[in-house]
Amino acid sequence: MNVVDVFLIPVAADRYELYCELPDDDPGEPPAGRGWFRNVWHRFRQALADAERQRQDPQSDALSSERGWYARIKGMTLRKIAETVAEQRLLWHMRGRESAVAVHPADVEAEEALRVVRASMRSDFEKHRYWIVIDTVLFILAGLLTLLPGPNVIAYYVGFRLVGHYLSMRGARQALDTVRWTTSASTPLAELRRAMTLDPEAREARVSAIASELQLERLASFFRRTAVPSA
Repeated sequence: MNVVDVFLIPVAADRYELYCELPDDDPGEPPAGRGWFRNVWHRFRQALADAERQRQDPQSDALSSERGWYARIKGMTLRKIAETVAEQRLLWHMRGRESAVAVHPADVEAEEALRVVRASMRSDFEKHRYWIVIDTVLFILAGLLTLLPGPNVIAYYVGFRLVGHYLSMRGARQALDTVRWTTSASTPLAELRRAMTLDPEAREARVSAIASELQLERLASFFRRTAVPSA
């Protein structure tokens, strides 16, 4: 597989978020011999496709409000799924990877950058392992709602979360145990830290310029959501 670039984005004076822009992909076939999990995997793939269609259709929210309560609830569910995809796609793509580059701010030492990456992956592994247990229980409970008339939106959403956490856990484990990490210092990423001290208008312009320089199309919106501006 191709080497993936993982960017350490400074979002506070001493805190980073891992970021990567990767194409949409199919999660592949479910693990063999998992029985009911194959059905959950099917729900996951369907939810991914539905969320992608809504993302590409700017009229979907307006249309859903005209189609009754189920369409509105499903629209809200798909928005939550889209947020989950954005948060977990990096981990999903780490599955099967053998090499990766930690692109870090130039004012951070390479050893520290790798420590941040590994700490983040370790935390993600534990978090997603915990949520797999919770969502498995919730999915079983949601299955009881099939006794009620109408579509089971809860099972649809919980099934997506269950597979999503499973893929994220596998990706984090791959990053910790198998991936060979190298580092690359980036001056534009160091500029992001300084951008947090700017007023909102100047910060937005500077971050957009840095995103363009790094050729990261969605970095500006990610930074807007996660960064904590310095006082």
